[in-house]
Amino acid sequence: MADNFKACCSASRHQVKVNGSLDGSSQVKKSEKSIQASTGKKDLSGMILIEGGPFLMGTDDKEGFPSDGEGPVREVTVSSFYIEATAVTNEQFALFVEDTNYVSEAERFGWSYVFHSFVSEETGKKVTQVATQTPWWWVVEGADWRHPEGPDSHVKERLDHPVVHMSWNDAEAYCRWAGKRLPTEAEWEYAARGGLVQKRYPWGDELKQGGEHQCNIWQGKFPDKNHASDGYAGTAPVKSYRPNGYGLYNMSGNVWEWCEDWFAPDYHRSSDSVNPRGPASGVARSMRGGSYLCHKSYCNRYRIAARSKNTPDSSSGNIGFRCAADVIK
Repeated sequence: MADNFKACCSASRHQVKVNGSLDGSSQVKKSEKSIQASTGKKDLSGMILIEGGPFLMGTDDKEGFPSDGEGPVREVTVSSFYIEATAVTNEQFALFVEDTNYVSEAERFGWSYVFHSFVSEETGKKVTQVATQTPWWWVVEGADWRHPEGPDSHVKERLDHPVVHMSWNDAEAYCRWAGKRLPTEAEWEYAARGGLVQKRYPWGDELKQGGEHQCNIWQGKFPDKNHASDGYAGTAPVKSYRPNGYGLYNMSGNVWEWCEDWFAPDYHRSSDSVNPRGPASGVARSMRGGSYLCHKSYCNRYRIAARSKNTPDSSSGNIGFRCAADVIK
């Protein structure tokens, strides 16, 4: 597959300039104070203990993207850790906000990216900008985690869906409040494999099993027609489909999940093979897992080894996260 194959994954906040956007610095300080006061209430319920060990990370699959740094396959060892069985839900994030008065970055900026087909006709009349390289991402003022498609939408009927419009900074703040952290890329991939060796997906090498869908991705012709034969055009509840061998749900598709690491396509070629944590600095953070917008003909990044990236302040309607935690000996 060509390295310059386009990605539908997400759009950077820096692709557009919206007049009147707020930097939200005062809200950041207010939220930070509340989060610091709440840190230390770690609850491991809903988390899965992953016993550490060596595994073959990455892929040399012909469907991969070498320019993303998916390969070569190499042996990596991770220590034992906890990871949540599901992505963080709207209900869970609402509890965080209630406890801390946290204001997400999409709310501070006043806008976020929404996939074009989800925008109502009324809201669409007010859209004046789109992402330059991925024009199916519309700049929607008033779109945030509570209002995923804009101000005329709400998550009240989607409390068990993954929270979206999450920047890396939002995800890190939630994890810190919960006494947890984001998983490293190595931990995420090790957990996503569920004990399988070098399989393309968390369940094996075939996209479907027995003719049944195993994940929430795009079916149809991207970006105009989604048949949604897997049951969902947008996000699905976090416990949709069967879990992998470690009991983790939706490690492929549904929403992109932020990882702790700064993104670099060549970091792994010279990094330590034991508990790699990514470069010391960078411009973008890593994301894993793909989303409901991924399609083999276009993005094909719902494979376990696939990677993507975005700036830490960027958000869109297909980006969420799940938490990890250290094993305290």
